[in-house]
Amino acid sequence: MRWRQREGAEKFAERRRREDESPRLLSIAPKLRSLRFEIEERRAGSFLVETAHARPIVVARAPALFFFPCQDSSCKDGGHDVTRAVCEALRAGRERFESEDRCSGQVGTAECGRVLRYIATATYAT
Repeated sequence: MRWRQREGAEKFAERRRREDESPRLLSIAPKLRSLRFEIEERRAGSFLVETAHARPIVVARAPALFFFPCQDSSCKDGGHDVTRAVCEALRAGRERFESEDRCSGQVGTAECGRVLRYIATATYAT
């Protein structure tokens, strides 16, 4: 169990480092006032949503980093980095955008393949 705690602490520290090194969200979208994600995740090939949640972003201090961990506890080195797509949509001033991303982590000897779907809504200052 100790190695799992250490692994979790290392992942948390790595994520914090990436957040600290990322530009701030307002530097790429200065007029952005609010951002919210509706997120669903399911196994590859399935239409049954296994997890779903909403995630509001605190725009005033948020990093321009959009990485959502894979929800499969057996997945190694997986997750969903949708930073590029989200930042492009925000730079373009889009108020609603959505996409899917496939996890490239490993579960045992196989590719994880879980699919994350997100719908983002943003508001901007006029």
